Amino acid sequence: MKMDRLKPGALAFVRGLDATGVQRRRLLDIGLVKGTRISVIRRSPLGDPVLYEIRGAMIALRSEEAALIEIGLE
Repeated sequence: MKMDRLKPGALAFVRGLDATGVQRRRLLDIGLVKGTRISVIRRSPLGDPVLYEIRGAMIALRSEEAALIEIGLE
């Protein structure tokens, strides 16, 4: 399952990244490594971007970025 499919309030963990190059580096830099716990805080009024809690930080990601993150549900 991809991270962009999560609904607000959902909890999940990272299983892997489908990103390459600069995008992959950015996602790794914000802490999206295998096993990281993610919770969905809220969606913007138009649905994009989405606010996630990742390692205690609030991070907003666009759907196209979240679609590159493979997750597992808790």
